[in-house]
Amino acid sequence: MKSKVSVITVLLTILFSGCTEKIDPNEPQGFIQVKGSDTLVNVAQMDSEEFMKDYPYVFVAVTGGGSGVGIASLINKTCDVATASREITPKEIEMARKRGVFPKEFIVAHDGVAVIVNKSNPIDKLTIEDLHKIFTGEATNWKQFGWKDLPIVTLSREVSSGTYSYFKEQVIQLGKKTSTDEFSSQTLLLSSSQTIVEEAATNEGAIGYLGMGYLSNRTKTLMLDKKGMFYPPDVNNVLKGTYPLSRPLYFFTNGEPKGVTKLFIDFTLSPKGQHQFAETGFVPIGVTASGKN
Repeated sequence: MKSKVSVITVLLTILFSGCTEKIDPNEPQGFIQVKGSDTLVNVAQMDSEEFMKDYPYVFVAVTGGGSGVGIASLINKTCDVATASREITPKEIEMARKRGVFPKEFIVAHDGVAVIVNKSNPIDKLTIEDLHKIFTGEATNWKQFGWKDLPIVTLSREVSSGTYSYFKEQVIQLGKKTSTDEFSSQTLLLSSSQTIVEEAATNEGAIGYLGMGYLSNRTKTLMLDKKGMFYPPDVNNVLKGTYPLSRPLYFFTNGEPKGVTKLFIDFTLSPKGQHQFAETGFVPIGVTASGKN
């Protein structure tokens, strides 16, 4: 609600500013629609608010809905910037070109898909194979992993989510393009990463996954394995690739961005824009494994 109120306030300011003062014709003016990833929606909102401080006559509207929704909006020419937590697919590129849209990719940050459980859960680490068994329904009780007799409750994002697609590819199908494995039919599909946090925080048997930007001290984050070693999702492990579920995060535009859209992309990639990603728990571009630019 707060973001909606601030958006309305900015819009009204723009609309009525002409009644009291003249707008410098050399000042950038316009409207930018940003749509897509729920993983990125909060940081995109923060980024846009900082951008509008520098460019007060450019209005940026940010909405979520999932990476697939954002990319579909770009293809349908109903947004200027699509945000996504996954790559655009060959099928989406083909659909875009048929509509005269040529997606241009910008990596805006890096992320680790974290696995979380209830804080009462004593388990600190799991292998990717363990996660595969849990989320496909092969393993259904925490006693199978050394805890008590308690049913496992698997939490997932909805199918339009880029994080869902990434987790399915890397964990459910173990990176095998020919795999037909699916999430267990008992998996709860939730509308947002914040909803996964809420459910894991209150459900003792729950396990879910989300982007690093949504990690909370209300839940417990597990270490995952790579080549026999276990790593937490943090800046160093994401940049070095030692954390097994590391990925880039994307903005897409229709071809090379122009006008106010180019200003917004340039701002996002600038130190001032990248600061918003660091503030929300993601890994800014240009940061080294030591955590420095």
